Formats: sequence, structure tokens, C-alpha cells
Amino acid sequence: MKEAKAKILLVDDEPDILEIVGYNLKNEGYKVYTAENGEEGLKKAKKKKPDLIILDVMMPVMDGIEACEKMRKVKDLDNTVITFLTARGEDYSMIAGFDTGADDYITKPIKPRVLVSKVKSLLRRKKNPEQKSGNILKLGDLTIDKDQYKIIYKGDEMVLPRKEFELLALLTSKPGKVFTREEILDVVWGIEVVVGGRTIDVHIRKLREKLGDRSFKTVKGVGYKYVK
Repeated sequence: MKEAKAKILLVDDEPDILEIVGYNLKNEGYKVYTAENGEEGLKKAKKKKPDLIILDVMMPVMDGIEACEKMRKVKDLDNTVITFLTARGEDYSMIAGFDTGADDYITKPIKPRVLVSKVKSLLRRKKNPEQKSGNILKLGDLTIDKDQYKIIYKGDEMVLPRKEFELLALLTSKPGKVFTREEILDVVWGIEVVVGGRTIDVHIRKLREKLGDRSFKTVKGVGYKYVK
């Protein structure tokens, strides 16, 4: 058994998932904790302070969406990466998950080796969450503070979910430049992350709702760009 590299909390109401996923993660040397519902997961998260939390969406007692929302209010979990592992791929579930502060979304079933690769990628984010530059970027009514992971839009301060922030930071880094879907997935989600192109669309939709539709332009068949 390899030396434990990180602590992972796996929250799912399916015993088979806890057993199979837990087994594969332990084989990689991770310290794995499990919980069978959101309420139990929240208690263990506060106690164990894991590096990564993998949450199912549909669970008894407290579902994953509510659990994620409560976890994001726990200061000790500020730097914990949270991802959903669920068979549900509907847009509304994805949007709800990102709105509550989830960092990513994994659709099951997923092959164990792919899941392990995904976990490694997620944990690298914790070590290097944003490669913070210390710069404050100002574009018209929008100010982006990369050090504090927050934005100010038309005088109002906002704290965006991590992936929305990283996507916004990428697009605004070169206003007018068209970023391809491949570039966006590579920079924001990482080359080993298994997500569909619709994940980008969901995040763009949420940014448009919060910052206005006119700033984000779709280039059909290519990708997206930010215009001042």
C-alpha cells in the first residue's frame, strides 16, 4: 500500500459505489472516508477536513446539493475541492451544483482508471488553485481580484463558484480573443478531466445571467470570447 497522499470523503447512498470507488482510491494511496447521506457527509467533512469531497446528488436525509451548500459555508473547507458523482446529467442538476459551489461534475458510470485520473487532476487544483498573479484586472464595470477570488460588477461585490471564476478569468485575460472549447477545457478543467462540452455552455449561461449577455460572444463551432 502506498503512503496516503490526500484525504478523500466519498458520500453516496449506494453501497456498491462506496465499495468500488473507495477500493480504487485506497489502492492509489488515498485516505478514504465514506458517508451514506449528505447529513453524515457534512459531519465527517467538518471533522476530517478532507482535501477532496465526492458527492452523489440524490441521497436520503440530505441530498448532495444541500450538503454542498452547507459545506461551502464551513471555513475549514474553504480550500476543499468538491465534485459531484452522479448518474444525473440534466442541466438543472449541473446548474444547481455549480451554484452551490461545486468545482466539478462527474457522470457515472465511470471506469475506475478514468476516475482515478480525474481525482488526481482535481487534487492538483487544491495545490495550485489558480496560480494567483496578485493582479487586479479592470474591464469597464468589471473588476476581477484573483488574489481574493472575487469580482466587483457595477459596484457590487460577487463571489463566483470556482469554475465560473476561472472561466471568466481566462476569457477576460485576452478580451476579443476567441478561446476554443479545447482551450477552455484544457485550462479551466485540465487535460485529464472527463467533462462534456455542455459543461462549458452551462457555465457561460450562468456568467451571462450574472454579468450580462452582451459581454460573452459565442463563435459557432469554435468557442467563446469576452468583449469589453
